[in-house]
Amino acid sequence: MQIQISHLMPIPLQEKLRQRHSDIWNQDVSFKPGTFVKIKAPSGTGKTTLIHYLYHIRNDYTGSVSFANRPWPAYSKNELAAVRQQQLSVIFQDLRLFEQLTALENIELKRTMLPNPYCTTEKIREMAAQLNVSHVLQQSGKTLSYGERQRIAIIRALAQPFQWLLMDEPFSHLDEENTRLAAALIARECKDRQAGFILTDLDHDQHFIYDVHYQL
Repeated sequence: MQIQISHLMPIPLQEKLRQRHSDIWNQDVSFKPGTFVKIKAPSGTGKTTLIHYLYHIRNDYTGSVSFANRPWPAYSKNELAAVRQQQLSVIFQDLRLFEQLTALENIELKRTMLPNPYCTTEKIREMAAQLNVSHVLQQSGKTLSYGERQRIAIIRALAQPFQWLLMDEPFSHLDEENTRLAAALIARECKDRQAGFILTDLDHDQHFIYDVHYQL
């Protein structure tokens, strides 16, 4: 499934962004299926806004965002829900874990909402072991450090099927070793599914072998 943007501009940032060059804003860009995309996005240029537009939880923009050659407004609520369950997964910058649930319950909630759960509980525990968070699975979300929450959010995103994984600063609170482990898991899962990802971050990095780089 291809994601396309055409002359996309955030209405709240229009005046500010018109004064600088961007490979994304106010351009025609197609994100080809299966590609690993890095978008370098300095502070204040709208990287979180872009992820929200691509996931269609905000629509305060001019231009268009299309998924599988259909603009987001053409999707019904049921169609959009199906896309988010089967084809599009996301790691938000603010993570959006339920603090009253345990780490495992946060992951399982996403997994069991699917008509046919994608990952087994055993697979989830394997991913937790790979990211060194097995010991926090039974802890409530509010007791976790931000780095632990970030790794739980990564596992939660990988626990569903997807053709595209959207990531907004997914490693911002991880040390070098945990970043390496998380990036390796994400790359392996994406390649196994022949899926692509779009990652926004502040700086250049060597976490992945990217197919394309953009400047926001």
